[in-house]
Amino acid sequence: MKIDFRKDCEWALLVPTSMGIRITPESGQPVHSSHRFLMQVTSAETNVASISSYLGLPVKVLTTFVKDSPIARMIKDNLGNRHMAYEGKDVPQGGPWGYRHQFNIADSGVGSRGPRVHNDRAGEVGRTLNVKDFDLDRIFGKEGVQIIHVSGLIGALSPETSTFCLELARAAKKHGTRVSFDLNYRASFWKGREKELHDCFAEIAGVADILVGNEEDFQLCLGIEGPEAGGKDLAAQIEGFKGLIKNAKAAYPNAAVFATTLREVISVNAHLWGAVMAAGDDFHVVEPREITVLDRIGGGDGFVGGMLYAVLKGWEPEKWVQFGWASGALATTFLTDYAQPADEEQIWSVWAGNARVKR
Repeated sequence: MKIDFRKDCEWALLVPTSMGIRITPESGQPVHSSHRFLMQVTSAETNVASISSYLGLPVKVLTTFVKDSPIARMIKDNLGNRHMAYEGKDVPQGGPWGYRHQFNIADSGVGSRGPRVHNDRAGEVGRTLNVKDFDLDRIFGKEGVQIIHVSGLIGALSPETSTFCLELARAAKKHGTRVSFDLNYRASFWKGREKELHDCFAEIAGVADILVGNEEDFQLCLGIEGPEAGGKDLAAQIEGFKGLIKNAKAAYPNAAVFATTLREVISVNAHLWGAVMAAGDDFHVVEPREITVLDRIGGGDGFVGGMLYAVLKGWEPEKWVQFGWASGALATTFLTDYAQPADEEQIWSVWAGNARVKR
């Protein structure tokens, strides 16, 4: 199976996102008992795009910034350092109680003490993302995009961002851009907006070529019936996902690829990591195997990013899931929640289990 792309494209990958800041205590300590923190730029969608950007493919970010904010300056500089172009409106702060970039406050956990994450999104400027602020005919028509990756996190952030993601998907379809959609269900985002968001997500999924999510995502976002995963039984999770995909294919026949990751936590620093991907009528499974984890946040994004990179490179489907698995595993070895691969060889070495020194 092969996915064809437009050839006359300036951008390999486009991601709409709400940029923010993550602060993490040193040495895996809990937030409440820490005094020193690492501060980094973050967003799930740019986590995905980092695999392609670090490996040399042209990536563009659509977002919004707080005007004259030093945090916005930090974000812009970081995106540049990650080899990403960006486009977005500078929104006036509106005073001390106005807009700001979101904060993700998290400790990584250690051993038997699991990570804890607190999202502080009050006044988040990303909730103002508006399709009117972007020239979609220029971006998709004149510049050209091979794949747009849309996340349910952005789709559900506000009524404005729901419309934004929906219009991006429509424009992508109009101009021949492939659509990747990670459902990313969040109950707190959906509260009181269930029908509205179901209809929005269903339309985006209807034009998507690649759908990513676990069984809960497909069931709660799209209403797809599927068997229960079965707790920590990873074999049952694999069979559960296969059963769900048969139903999803019938409901969304435009999608050619469906994918999910599998994770069993032995301890904070040791996980069983696997993946399942359906490409056309064929399933490709990476049986879970143990990986060493420095910080688990961003592993799933790394998987999607690696899979999309492999698709963009035109490799065989078996390599899509392998490169995705290895990119996700690589991401868990970084203190940033996005992987920064040196080259393809580094990722393939992770897949091969080769941790020998390279001189």
